[in-house]
Amino acid sequence: MKTKKSILLVEDDPNFGRILKDYLTINNYEVTLAVNGIEGFEKFNKSEFDLCILDIMMPFKDGLTLAREIREINDIIPLIFLTAKNLKDDVLKGYKIGADDYLTKPFDSEILLAKIKSILNRKPNVNIDENDVFEFDFGDFSFNSKLRILTHKLGETYKLSPKENQLLKMLVLNFDDLLPRDIALNKIWRDANYFTSRSMDVYIAKLRKYLEKDFTLKIINVHGEGFRLMKE
Repeated sequence: MKTKKSILLVEDDPNFGRILKDYLTINNYEVTLAVNGIEGFEKFNKSEFDLCILDIMMPFKDGLTLAREIREINDIIPLIFLTAKNLKDDVLKGYKIGADDYLTKPFDSEILLAKIKSILNRKPNVNIDENDVFEFDFGDFSFNSKLRILTHKLGETYKLSPKENQLLKMLVLNFDDLLPRDIALNKIWRDANYFTSRSMDVYIAKLRKYLEKDFTLKIINVHGEGFRLMKE
């Protein structure tokens, strides 16, 4: 039975990577170290991990590219980015991919440890599919939340990611009513903070892109409160 949480650490500085791996190991984590993005992706595919720590600046394949590839396979695994540059552009790119947190080198290892513990100790994801209803029709769309498929009346279909699926279902269940931001964050992301809030904004933008096939459907941002899916 698995007792320790497993972490994939991808860091191109061999000395720093080894020190960080040893530190996390001492603190009761199983750590797999990769020295570049290519090796990191290979190791991600070979094992199961609870969290990934990715350096941004790496040879062969940078951390942002690796994170996108990981997200295509696993939409919910927590990601923490490390970088030597505190560049706003890198930060925003990380959030758009779905980063859970971000640290600029040099950093206090105890702060990283606290962030890891906070992320991994979040409340278990609430199952928003507890009811028996999983087929919905709204506007020009039909939506099957069990299969995660959104279909336009003209036949175009979209396979939604797990978070896209959960968020759209919550919006549909609250059609023409307010979906509070904090409720959605706690149910889907298991935490309501700046990082998860930015991540949810990215997923709202993705859903708006899907729904633009029906120009009468809108996801309205109710400032400071949440979102509302409505038909004009």
